[in-house]
Amino acid sequence: MVLTTLNETEGIVAELPFREFDPGMILQIVYIIVLAYILVMVLSFVFRKIGDMAGSHRITATMLIPLLKIVIYASAIYFIVATVLQPSLSQLIAFSGLFGAALGFGLKDIFADIIGGIVIAFERPYQIGDKISVLGTYGEVKDIGLRSTRVITPDDSSVSIPNFSVFNEATASANAGKTEMMVVIDLFVDAESDAGAAMDILRDAVVTSKYVYISPSRPYTILLEDFPFYKRIRAKAYVNDLRSEFEFRSEVTRRAWIALQREGIQPPRFPAHIPEASHNK
Repeated sequence: MVLTTLNETEGIVAELPFREFDPGMILQIVYIIVLAYILVMVLSFVFRKIGDMAGSHRITATMLIPLLKIVIYASAIYFIVATVLQPSLSQLIAFSGLFGAALGFGLKDIFADIIGGIVIAFERPYQIGDKISVLGTYGEVKDIGLRSTRVITPDDSSVSIPNFSVFNEATASANAGKTEMMVVIDLFVDAESDAGAAMDILRDAVVTSKYVYISPSRPYTILLEDFPFYKRIRAKAYVNDLRSEFEFRSEVTRRAWIALQREGIQPPRFPAHIPEASHNK
């Protein structure tokens, strides 16, 4: 079987000789696909284990996984094409042109996702292990595939985000490839409460937490903002491992409220009378 293509610039007709399909060829193609899949699974597992043992370099180690996927799958595609066509270099270039045209007309969305995956692997707007917010989803990046990024949300839902979104959507990374991450904790107290005492209590809860990470480059901050019917006490501090984000927030909040109530500092109370204009807003 022969596939004929036309090189318009040189007016040369190139023929791509397809081999006749036989059980041996089909088995060889299946073997290539299965081998590529197994290699991706095994190497992903190995690099995740290496990342777990690498401590602060965990995210750097796991970021090699999408690069390996690109190399392995690209090699598999090449070997499959070589198995079916057995082309020369010029014929392979001609076939690549036809394949690119097919992608442009019928598979442009898939192709765009694959290009997005390559961009993510090399430019690293986020990495495996990062906490990101994109397309209204917040969670930890568990895997970066050729077509999509898998994110695990705080409620343990798995969300697949198309890689193409990296081109047209803003992506926020809470830790930018670092293991430490800033966590914001808000407490709301009654407007008549002693704000200074409340700030001291929240400060003590933060700095004595087993999860907190404090250094000259990673300071903590306690902020106060006064609203009409309540005060907001906000702590901004770094957790030593982003995977402890929610444990840190829960522990600090629990301990702070125990101390606040011990000092007679209460949560906000709604005013006895709300002006009529407030109901109409």
